[in-house]
Amino acid sequence: MKNTFKAFVIYEDKTCKITNMNFSELMEGNVLIKIHYTSFNYKDGLAILNKAPIVKRFPMIPGADFSGVVVKSSSKKFKKGDKVLCNGWGIGEKHFGGFSEYAQVKSDWLIHLPNNFSLQEAMIIGAAGYTAALCVQELIKKIKKPSTNNILVTGASGGVGCIAVNLLSNLNYKVVALTNKDEKFLTKLGATSIIKRDSFNYSKNPLSKQKWQGAIDTVGGEILSTILAETMYDGIVVSTGLAKSATLNTTVYPFILRNITLSGIDCVYASYTKRVNAWKFLEKYLDKRILKEIKVSKSFNDLHDISNQILKGQIRGRTLIKVI
Repeated sequence: MKNTFKAFVIYEDKTCKITNMNFSELMEGNVLIKIHYTSFNYKDGLAILNKAPIVKRFPMIPGADFSGVVVKSSSKKFKKGDKVLCNGWGIGEKHFGGFSEYAQVKSDWLIHLPNNFSLQEAMIIGAAGYTAALCVQELIKKIKKPSTNNILVTGASGGVGCIAVNLLSNLNYKVVALTNKDEKFLTKLGATSIIKRDSFNYSKNPLSKQKWQGAIDTVGGEILSTILAETMYDGIVVSTGLAKSATLNTTVYPFILRNITLSGIDCVYASYTKRVNAWKFLEKYLDKRILKEIKVSKSFNDLHDISNQILKGQIRGRTLIKVI
């Protein structure tokens, strides 16, 4: 093994660059992994461009997930040569993340690579797809059977949204995709109809006409407020993003008069059991054929440019970062 490795680093003055690091600089952990792939997520764009206080210590290697092969381990759970993946647990925020050739993390943060996915496929899915699985699992707890009623997915062209569309479609739910992007792309993933965000009618009423049996929202702000007012009796809205705004203006009426549920999804600190179950869910219900459709491949050299693009809403699908 060589003495140094390459990593993309954010410094305290908010500058970023690809640099060579020594293994002694890695943070505490009982498993050392050679990273093969990572993915690019909205949170990574915020961190790299310093648009939100994502990074909690400097210097920091961003990257909210990775897949790779164990090089060294003092954990009984993992041995040299095991294929693993990591999502969340503060990597890229408080602990060095995936935009690196190597990572050293706690064994509790890792899961073994699911049998049906390659290291590359696991990162095309990545943190976004794993989050989408958690969202869909939450939604179908309440809406147990598909019907003729619509399920809305916002930010549907993004990482969480596009995989949520495919999962729901494969479970035979009727999916309406809210997006500003490619209709053909989302129809191919399983959306039955498309609403352009420019034509989405915002509501300031506490209750509006009932349109959605359920929804998965990645956007927040006025869109989430409107969805809550439009959700059908006994419906559910699953919230997992704030791409538009973290502010939510609503009333108690949807909850006490229509018995709807607003359920939040955290992917960062979800339990080991939840993580494994989410990946098993993806193995069972995600159509692997879509992974080529949603994948865009980039490198460390592209990270600053794609940060600008993702914050402008110009990224479609999933961005895979090949490390080796």
